[in-house]
Amino acid sequence: MTASDRTDRAVPPRLGRATLHRLPHECRPAIDPDALRTRVVHFGLGAFHRAHQAVWTEQAAARSGEPWGITAVAPRSPAAAGPLREQDLLYSFTERRPDGAATRVVAALTGALVMTEDAARVDALLADPEVTVVTLTVTEKGYHRLAGRDPREGPVLDRAAPAIAADLERTVAGAGIGGRGGAGSSAGRLSTVVGRLAAGLAARMRSGAAPLTVVSCDNMADNGAVLGAAVRDFIAASGWPDRRTVLDRMATAVAFPGTVVDRIVPATTDTDLARAAMALGQRDAAAVTGEPYRSWVLEDSFAAPRPPWELDGALFVPDTTPYQLTKLRLLNGCHSALAYLGSAAGRTTVAEALDTDWGAPLVRGLCAELAPTLPPGGPDPVAYAAELVARFRNPAMDHQLRQIATDGSLKLPERWLPALRTLRAAGTPTPLLEVALAGWVYATHPDRQAADPAAETLADCWRGHPEPTGTVRALLTVLGAADLADDSALTGAVAARLPALRAGRIEV
Repeated sequence: MTASDRTDRAVPPRLGRATLHRLPHECRPAIDPDALRTRVVHFGLGAFHRAHQAVWTEQAAARSGEPWGITAVAPRSPAAAGPLREQDLLYSFTERRPDGAATRVVAALTGALVMTEDAARVDALLADPEVTVVTLTVTEKGYHRLAGRDPREGPVLDRAAPAIAADLERTVAGAGIGGRGGAGSSAGRLSTVVGRLAAGLAARMRSGAAPLTVVSCDNMADNGAVLGAAVRDFIAASGWPDRRTVLDRMATAVAFPGTVVDRIVPATTDTDLARAAMALGQRDAAAVTGEPYRSWVLEDSFAAPRPPWELDGALFVPDTTPYQLTKLRLLNGCHSALAYLGSAAGRTTVAEALDTDWGAPLVRGLCAELAPTLPPGGPDPVAYAAELVARFRNPAMDHQLRQIATDGSLKLPERWLPALRTLRAAGTPTPLLEVALAGWVYATHPDRQAADPAAETLADCWRGHPEPTGTVRALLTVLGAADLADDSALTGAVAARLPALRAGRIEV
């Protein structure tokens, strides 16, 4: 045996269609990838989509025999699309169970595009009558939403945001006849998902193509309504001469249902890639992992055919609000509290934070504190809290607190502040929200700060207000909560928690 032969045997082959037959039987896809066509377009080619909606769609196609394939679009970097293209759009998902892991290949994708580089192809798909569903996982910041704006109370889109303003300017420069703009025009260079989606929907309305449903899968209250309002705001402010006609047609031809998605999906590590390669016997540069638990609740308000996701357990309801607020305030709210308090206590993962004398009491207590702010019709808060404790304790997850702590200035106005306002207006004590808020305040110090689009502004709150209560007031104002900043009892209580956090003590 030559050295070359030994090297070839030591390095497993790259995952691809040509090597599917070599996979262990239990690792093979649920469906033949050749049986699918693009009928869904997804914006946001991240790990969460590949571990959640893509898995659900593959199962819906396999169980129904319908060819529901997904072309996924990376909003910015080609880095997400490249490995998938090199692997014939295949990747693996590993379910991290407390008693072990299960890995299999997912074959849901029929395309992987980059939004700006492949603008013409993205627009063609959005106008294609065979495409009847668009889904999005672009995080809160991808919507360029005016802080705290309710979609029922006026414009939602921050038209002054630099990226949105630049895209609106491009619609003027590339408006053309009837507002059309190809990939080489200014309209073809739209850089935001809201702008690209608005342009694609406008082209679809002009062509008279079939109706379409656009499904936000991001963690926002009223996510469907927010997305619909942002897209309509963009079109109304665009330079397209036929914008009013486009909006009139959208009123009956495009739906924006609300949804609630739930599965904890940690960032993929080198260890995860190595474990996937061992399970598959093949290298997978696009592997993702997630917890066993998963949930998808959708508003039953679609304008066009959709994958039969209910065949794999998705729940369709008349109103997602009770489920949405339960997930946003209890799961996401507890996640944020654990991220900031756990980091202050020297912990690095969610499971480590639960492996303390305060972790489980914090989750159960915070859920109980928030429960009165939830509308009826959703999950039972006590049972939900018990399920959260079990999920968070899963030692196989390795969910990094620093990942959860990112973008706090965008997440907390959704997760904590509406409930905090409701409770304080009712005169209800809020001790655990106060300690959670203190954890975030402590984490915004320039020496400890996680990634955040408002990082400099948050740091300035510490530099300009050396007195703790003043710092808390300034930080709440940055969150768009001037009303809470004026609540002296709240700001004083939060500031009083900071010395314990500096000492690494979490007092629940």
